[in-house]
Amino acid sequence: MQVALGIVTSIAGFVEVGSISTSLQAGATFGFQLLWAIALAATCLIFLIEMSGRLAAVSKHTLADAVRERLGFGYHVVPLTAELIVDFLVLAAEIGGACFALQLLTGIRFQYWALPVALAAWLALWKGTFGAIEKGVSLLGLIALCFVVAAVQLHPRGRDVGAGFLPSLPQHHAPNYWFLVVSIVGATMSPYLMNFYSSGAVEEEWTEDNLVTNRLTALLGMGFGSCVSMCVLIVSAMVLHPEGVKVESFEQGALVLTRAFPYWGFLLFGVTLLVECFGAALEIGMNIAYVPSQALGWNWSENVKPSENARFCLVYTAAIFGAALLMLVGVDPIELTRFSMAFTVLILPLIVLPLLVIMNDERYLHEFRNGWLANAVVIVIVGLAFVLALVAIPLEILGGS
Repeated sequence: MQVALGIVTSIAGFVEVGSISTSLQAGATFGFQLLWAIALAATCLIFLIEMSGRLAAVSKHTLADAVRERLGFGYHVVPLTAELIVDFLVLAAEIGGACFALQLLTGIRFQYWALPVALAAWLALWKGTFGAIEKGVSLLGLIALCFVVAAVQLHPRGRDVGAGFLPSLPQHHAPNYWFLVVSIVGATMSPYLMNFYSSGAVEEEWTEDNLVTNRLTALLGMGFGSCVSMCVLIVSAMVLHPEGVKVESFEQGALVLTRAFPYWGFLLFGVTLLVECFGAALEIGMNIAYVPSQALGWNWSENVKPSENARFCLVYTAAIFGAALLMLVGVDPIELTRFSMAFTVLILPLIVLPLLVIMNDERYLHEFRNGWLANAVVIVIVGLAFVLALVAIPLEILGGS
């Protein structure tokens, strides 16, 4: 049951405004050609998530807590600040995605939905527990399986899909191609997922007995979530790419399900976008409160009354309503998503490199330290992260618009 819940949970954590928008854009512009980027990023994420869960189960430390304790607050203040900035931008993009979904469903402009969506997210965090939020978001998030159903109904040719898993050079729009690669990596390997996962393991009081569950959840959960993102790309490649539609707004993206579901595809896309973005906003809102609370030694838990960890609640309250203000002034959610995904890649080395140190520290992991394979994978991820960080901003300028 724990593994099954982990697989279901991965949909809400994996499929959100970043993965939806980047997969739609990649499929519409380049067909199946960028499936390899999702597969590569998902493979890296599986290893990182497994390590985050193993760290929490064995040492009872979250990732942010362990970095502060092992490397000192003087070092941790840099990745801490960077992650908070990225998380805030992504939170605003998630709230914007939910608002845009409501615009698609009601015809009322998305700015008017910013405060109601923010208030609903705040009430859910204020009143809910970690388990209730996780399970509720996960079960509602199953609506994203409509993309899997659509991909099956459209009958893509296996040879074309298989070719998409082989890295290839773009035949046109090279800056946009590589910018989408960077964006897909940023959407998939978002730093908040690692700390949120480890925080959830501590909240649920995992022990060494949960290590097998952790490994299966990381492998099957993140793997299944990535398959849903791949299906978004496949459906976009089948429906939008032949028509030459460039996804520059969610109204264009909403057409993606109308071929598989002729009568209610538009509505289904709007509801899916609303549920997935709102669920991701809850998780990111919690993580924005988790990170500084753990770094500064404050009380933190979603499972206790707000009066018992007032600073924790104050942080997510300020973050949620601050992010809503960006939508009130009319910031475009897709443009914000593009920027935040590129910025995510920029800070990725700061998050991943300390993990390599901690996962080899006997004081934290004892006999459960990384083996040679896990260390090799992390070193490759760090190298990849540094390369992508160097090219993220130039590609943002050349191919992001």
